[in-house]
Amino acid sequence: MCWYEPMYTPQEYEKFIKDAYGGAQEPAASYARKRDEEKYHKGDDGLWWQVQFRHDDYSEACPVTTGNWEIWVPPADPQPDPNKLTPEILSELAYNSTKLPTPPVVLSPKADRLIVNLGTRVKFEENFDRVWTTASIDYKGVLMAATTVATPVALKVEAGTADADPQTCTYDLIKGPDGYSVDSTDSGCNVTYRRSSGDGTYPFKASITWKVTWTDSADPDGPARQPGLPDGLSTFEQAVAVREIQAVNR
Repeated sequence: MCWYEPMYTPQEYEKFIKDAYGGAQEPAASYARKRDEEKYHKGDDGLWWQVQFRHDDYSEACPVTTGNWEIWVPPADPQPDPNKLTPEILSELAYNSTKLPTPPVVLSPKADRLIVNLGTRVKFEENFDRVWTTASIDYKGVLMAATTVATPVALKVEAGTADADPQTCTYDLIKGPDGYSVDSTDSGCNVTYRRSSGDGTYPFKASITWKVTWTDSADPDGPARQPGLPDGLSTFEQAVAVREIQAVNR
């Protein structure tokens, strides 16, 4: 992924080219001569934009050659380059930088004390809310921002064994004054283990599905733009021990 960002005034660009390409061999020398012939657009309104890469090692394919490493962009460009920085590109950058928290799941009974045929209660141990990330640029009069907002919408739990009823269960998350919550008390889809884990454990997993939207501003509450972004997923896994209680009748 690559894009153009505003980088130099005409005077700054002239200095950059002469510092970077002075005495260079071909093809860099031809590139420098071309910019000399253009007079670096000195006296014109606008900025030189330079290609930027998401990864510093330039490992991604990019439709840019040494002939258009920088482009001249007037203040009101009637035909903007398709690779020029846009709010959509910023939203993708913000999306890739978003860190989704691990589901703060706790079990009752505790994970090392689950009982055969006793429903397992799932709840959150702390407030859990949406997450947002803003990517922006504010350079020489070019102002642009995009914010991605990830909202938790569902919790899926997986028992980790076929000897559970149900083996998987999904709960809709409920928004309250302090964030989103879930509590499986009296729920029809509580996970109930039907067989002991013996001397071992079962790999219990909890996953949060996040609905991701974006807005072309630094305000997470701004109007959602289209197209949307792919859903996010964060997971938590722990080993659970399931024991069987035996009673002796006399």
